[in-house]
Amino acid sequence: MKKQLAALAIAASMVLVGCGSDSASEEPIVDDTEVVVDNSSDNLLVIAQGNPDLSTFVTALEASDLVINLEGDRILTIFAPTNDAFAALPAGLLDKLLLPENKDLLVRILTYHLVQGGLLSGDVVSGEIGSSEGTTLTLDTANGVTVNGANVVQADLEASNGVIHVIDQVLVPASLDLSGL
Repeated sequence: MKKQLAALAIAASMVLVGCGSDSASEEPIVDDTEVVVDNSSDNLLVIAQGNPDLSTFVTALEASDLVINLEGDRILTIFAPTNDAFAALPAGLLDKLLLPENKDLLVRILTYHLVQGGLLSGDVVSGEIGSSEGTTLTLDTANGVTVNGANVVQADLEASNGVIHVIDQVLVPASLDLSGL
């Protein structure tokens, strides 16, 4: 009888061990939100500040008070124009946009470069995507990645709260009239 109870106890413990959770073999729970894997402890602002080719973009972010958006926990994709892209704007336009009285225009232009969620270049598909400014951007992958015709010249600068893609043009929403500046 004792041998039968011992065998029963061993069998029961084996069944219980077999029913235990093996987290390595469980399927992860995935939601619909695209999230960039945190390969960096630096946030978007620190990544942008560390790239010398984005110094004008950072200056514009500071003038528009948008830097706080790049420091937070919200996951963003940024299409950040290079210094050369800003230099290619019509003469004097950038200086005027950086003036306090034109802050609203600058905010609209900069938020047009922001997209909610983390989008790595390998995940980009041709089509439209909503910008934080409220209108859409057109993405194309036929010849590399382009955004409204601007080329992504450096992709996938990953941050703890998103990703930066460096582009060769400043994007301006079609509905924004800058002729009065």
